[in-house]
Amino acid sequence: MNRTPKRTPPRPVPPGRSVTYVVPPQLAGERLDRVVTALHPELSRAAISALIADGWVSVNGRPCKAATRPVAGARVSLDLPPVQPVAAEAEAIPLDVIFEDNALVVINKPAGMVVHPAPGNLHGTLVNALLARYANLPGEPFRPGIVHRLDKDTSGLIVVARTAPALAALANAFKQRDVHKEYLALVVGRPNPAGGAISGDIGRDPRRRQRMAVVAIGGREAHTTYETVELLGGYALLRVVLGTGRTHQIRVHLGAMGYPIAGDPVYGRPAPALGLNRQFLHAARLRCSHPFTGQPLDFEAPLPSDLLSVLEILRQGSGS
Repeated sequence: MNRTPKRTPPRPVPPGRSVTYVVPPQLAGERLDRVVTALHPELSRAAISALIADGWVSVNGRPCKAATRPVAGARVSLDLPPVQPVAAEAEAIPLDVIFEDNALVVINKPAGMVVHPAPGNLHGTLVNALLARYANLPGEPFRPGIVHRLDKDTSGLIVVARTAPALAALANAFKQRDVHKEYLALVVGRPNPAGGAISGDIGRDPRRRQRMAVVAIGGREAHTTYETVELLGGYALLRVVLGTGRTHQIRVHLGAMGYPIAGDPVYGRPAPALGLNRQFLHAARLRCSHPFTGQPLDFEAPLPSDLLSVLEILRQGSGS
């Protein structure tokens, strides 16, 4: 009598680790989300769809969309991001508050501060500081009030919601691209043309999964505009406006153009000769409408002293 062999249940993949499957003939031609669900049933299809959308799933080393239909023998890799903390703790950390009312608060974030807790950065974040100053912030436990982010080593303006209705309204404003975000960036080289628009889908770098890249397949639409403010020897100070809000968008787009941000260790190179210990990127201006009154709000944050010192060094060297 023929017996159907028992199927060994899949071994759980620890968060922060990856696993690779070879597509069997019976799954060839199926949608990628269905293929991964069949190969890795410990995750729901909704969870897998979210991982695919965020670039954590690749086929033969390239991020792909959920509708991709891999062939038999294709290698499907699934990267599981690290587990997020359950909740953030309040910590008495000073904040540079630009504006606050009952609906929102605008902070001038210093370089070196992570926005919300994550593995490796559970303390000392902006959220930890906010929880000590404001009670009952809305939203997810580990990122309450957060509607957008700045990289750890990017300084400047960030808006935080204080109520659930404000969180929903601000999140919708960002989704509809009704928020103006303007940055100052020092890049290596002199952009040609001096100003313009950059478009290129951004997704996980298939060769270095911890960074982002302009990709042909599996990325998310991204638009950036820039203009040259000042030429400083072999560098240029740019004013950059985001049309979308993708991870590392300015750093990726300018680096892909061949003009990486000075001091960027990931998409460019460090710049110790300038006394620069981080990327020269500052969120200098933020415009939006108040989520309740509709009143136009316009905030500016001057360049911090470490970036001003770099400009002074370059201006002295170029004789300007």
